[in-house]
Amino acid sequence: MTNLRIGHGYDVHRLTEGRKLILGGVEIPWERGLLGHSDADVLVHAVMDALTGASCLGDIGKLFPDTDPAYAGISSLKLLAEVGRLLAERGFSVVNIDAALLAQAPKIAPHKARMAENIAMALGIESERVNVKATTEEGLGFTGDGSGMAAHAVVLLERLR
Repeated sequence: MTNLRIGHGYDVHRLTEGRKLILGGVEIPWERGLLGHSDADVLVHAVMDALTGASCLGDIGKLFPDTDPAYAGISSLKLLAEVGRLLAERGFSVVNIDAALLAQAPKIAPHKARMAENIAMALGIESERVNVKATTEEGLGFTGDGSGMAAHAVVLLERLR
């Protein structure tokens, strides 16, 4: 059995009035936020799904179902820390994470370093192992027209035992 595993995660959430916009654990001042059962942090959700995929833990819907009131409004960073605990329990170490946020607005660049630090801290790894980037979609699709945001993440895990 190989010691390296790759995982890909994808998530999407609708933008709505009356919610805080939380991305990578950073509250970003903006007129709308993402709709979801938890804090709807689309970036962290994509990272979690990449990690759970690479480690064959299923997905975040299996681990943290939106039908469970315990997860209502919860910080996605807390859920990420739990995924990190499950990975360590199974002998996995995060080699690196590359995550991309797809959003027309607001500007993400000023917040990317803090997002990477938050993700790294939740997993107990060095921040230089986490890359966060963002792109618009040139006004195309649901992310381009501002009705939602999406994120992709790719991770590399190493099994230590």
